[in-house]
Amino acid sequence: MSDSSPITPAGLQKLKDELKRILEHDRPKNVAEIEEARAHGDLKENAEYHAAKEMQGKLDGRMKYLRYKINKSQVIDPEKTKSDKIIFGATVTLEDVDNEVEVVYKLVGEDESNADEGKISITAPIARAMLGKGEGDEVIVRLPKGDREYEVIKIEYKAID
Repeated sequence: MSDSSPITPAGLQKLKDELKRILEHDRPKNVAEIEEARAHGDLKENAEYHAAKEMQGKLDGRMKYLRYKINKSQVIDPEKTKSDKIIFGATVTLEDVDNEVEVVYKLVGEDESNADEGKISITAPIARAMLGKGEGDEVIVRLPKGDREYEVIKIEYKAID
């Protein structure tokens, strides 16, 4: 269990969708590009062939990574989580104590994080600082520029898309 990675159902589906796209679209397209480039003759000075082979390596590496992550995923559905503390899958509303600005973070797996969508990895410093806290608790995040202090306003467990 120690090498398993927590992931939401939506996060796991995205990994599966990416693997399917590579298998059904990207990889066959790449094989066709290699065949077409090979037909051009001399492979030593054939830039298209070398580029296609390089892409093949990248696709193969990504497929291997996705298969590994899918197999090692521990799916945790936030909608089925019952906790008054912050744990994986929580959607947390924090208030910055200094400027009273509210921010909302969703604690997700490493492969799901997307700062633009407010999804932060469970391993991120701010997520680690929040773990185990409850509403009204103080969260101190240690940053290179100094500590930031937040108050936990709300904790919810709902679907994360």
